[in-house]
Amino acid sequence: RMFNGVEKDCPSPTEKLARKESLKLRLMTHSCVFCSVSQVQKQNYRQEKKRAAKELFSALKDPSVVIMSNWLKIRGSLKSWTKLWCALKPGVLLIYKTPKTDHWVGTILLSACKLIERPSKKDGFCFKLYHPLDKSIWAVKGPKGENVGSITQPLPSNYLIFRAASESDGRCWMDALELALSCSSLYKLTAKAEREGDISTSSESSHILHLLQLNDTVLLGNHHMEHDGFSDKSEREAHDDWDTTANENGGRLTEESDMDQSDELSPGPQATAYVQQSTEEMAEAGEASQVETVSEENKGLIWGLLKQLRPGMDLSKVVLPTFILEPRSFLDKLSDYYYHADLLSQAVLEETAYGRIKQVLRWYLSGFYKKPKGLKKPYNPILGETFRCCWLHPQTDSCTFYIAEQVSHHPPISAFYVCNRKDGFSISGSILAKSKFYGNSLSAILDGKARLLFLSRDEEYVITMPYAHCKGILYGTMTLELGGKVTIECEKTKCFAELEFKLKPFLGGPCSVNQISGKIFVGEELLATVDGHWDSEVFIHEKRSGQQETLWNPSPDIRSSRLKRQVVRVEQQGEFESERLWQHVTSAIMDRDQLRATQEKFVLEEAQRREARERGDKPWIPRLFHQDPVTSEWTYRHLDTRPWDTERCLVQFEKDGVIQTHEKSQRRHNGLSYSHSWASQQKGLLVISISRCCKLTNKPNKTIFIKFI
Repeated sequence: RMFNGVEKDCPSPTEKLARKESLKLRLMTHSCVFCSVSQVQKQNYRQEKKRAAKELFSALKDPSVVIMSNWLKIRGSLKSWTKLWCALKPGVLLIYKTPKTDHWVGTILLSACKLIERPSKKDGFCFKLYHPLDKSIWAVKGPKGENVGSITQPLPSNYLIFRAASESDGRCWMDALELALSCSSLYKLTAKAEREGDISTSSESSHILHLLQLNDTVLLGNHHMEHDGFSDKSEREAHDDWDTTANENGGRLTEESDMDQSDELSPGPQATAYVQQSTEEMAEAGEASQVETVSEENKGLIWGLLKQLRPGMDLSKVVLPTFILEPRSFLDKLSDYYYHADLLSQAVLEETAYGRIKQVLRWYLSGFYKKPKGLKKPYNPILGETFRCCWLHPQTDSCTFYIAEQVSHHPPISAFYVCNRKDGFSISGSILAKSKFYGNSLSAILDGKARLLFLSRDEEYVITMPYAHCKGILYGTMTLELGGKVTIECEKTKCFAELEFKLKPFLGGPCSVNQISGKIFVGEELLATVDGHWDSEVFIHEKRSGQQETLWNPSPDIRSSRLKRQVVRVEQQGEFESERLWQHVTSAIMDRDQLRATQEKFVLEEAQRREARERGDKPWIPRLFHQDPVTSEWTYRHLDTRPWDTERCLVQFEKDGVIQTHEKSQRRHNGLSYSHSWASQQKGLLVISISRCCKLTNKPNKTIFIKFI
């Protein structure tokens, strides 16, 4: 009161108490109102959460729910791109060969994935799905329980790189994937409720849930968790921290470049990367495409060559001028018979022996209509030269592989092996090429046999080849024809087919060119006759019914629908593979530079002579084939004639000339691998071995058995 200079009455203790009670009452009133509002908000939050979960469950229960689907290019383990149909669902990305979803390739479990944008020098937009700990991102089964996916190029196990057609498409895919990734954690949390019967899902949805659970178990390894969700608060906080870090940049991780990272490795089969052949020369049917008009410049070369020859002389050691060369190796030319290998796939399925040999004959005729324009001869292969290619079968999701090697130079022998285990056939054989000069004509004789084997039926068909005849060398028009009698014989079924390739008679007209006739027997009974032209239509006359039908006709539709040949890029070929070995000669021939072609050809031939001198008397050992000491026939070193087992065999592939089968039932113990089939086959041998060990060592069976295992 003295400081203020005025006097004021001090509140009494009773007044202070009244004020305090009034303040408490107001605070309690405000607190009750706040609690009431908070409870309403929590209730609304729970209802909204339940509604969102219910909508998600309804989406999971409906197999038709797809977030996004379109074509995407996917890079394989060998850096080649494959165009596949991708369907994005909550928690999973399904990959198919076609939009019909009949040919399932694989399923990616998004619960294990992170999404990242990936720089690329090519057109389009790239992004990458990967597992941060380099674990597998693939499901073990398909959406409908499939065990084996359709055949594609090998794909990595712990990541996938996608390419969209444009940046806008790629951004849409990344937005959709982020949505699916956010759904994947909720997808896993439904597993427990589904096991307890709280959620009624469709068969496909429940199967996907099962895959998610199974994948989590595999990824965790020995760190098992009781539930698919997070088990405690610390794990939830760690997961929230991870998500916060990942979403700092608009919900996406960024990566400067992973071009040089070692993410190309795949635990699956490391197969050769094949690409579809870009160009192909094919002449029209008839005599016009088999006639060669020699220029005045080249006539002098022919006369110089003829002065060195005598009638009946073998031409295998004669150096031929390059203007008559077809710009590919003889090993390559032998593969012309397999552009219609799908006919053999059909032949395996024929119920009757007559139906099978008729289909084999149809396939045999399909190998002749592809011919070069004019009179051309392929390169004589260099000793040790190899060639490989393959044909994809879209109808059966299989692949026919072709491997050939020049196993001898004098005499010139070419060995080859063709295999499609999934469709159930293989072909092996060798050809000794002989050439004879007769004055105004010469003949190229293909001495050898091909053995066609139907794996599941254990039927072998022995096939021979016609010879090529060139006439008009000294006078007249140079013309190439096929001649001689060939046979197709199966000892097991007693089926026999005989064909005769007829040369054009002296007074014959255009219709008498490329004629063919033949017969089909089963035992001693003649069942059908064949006639027509080997480069066009061939008819078959059934003896029992008296009907006539077309056996083979390479119409434009047939030519356009035949199998596409897949080859290895030149830069990825070995030093002695045909296309790489002869590339400089081929380039000169295509440029019509005969002088350079002759020089490049001389370099190869001289290198072969020098290598032969250095080898001396030491025999040449082929890399892919070996000769049977009894029959003298050449056999593929990695021959596999086992029938295809759908329960064990996954895919057939080729690497470095070795055709192999990737099997899913292999187990590994201490670095050793074996399969159930091998173990079952060796069961009797193991028992015998253990018994013999017991007799030799005088020890109990139990002790020996434990040591053996």
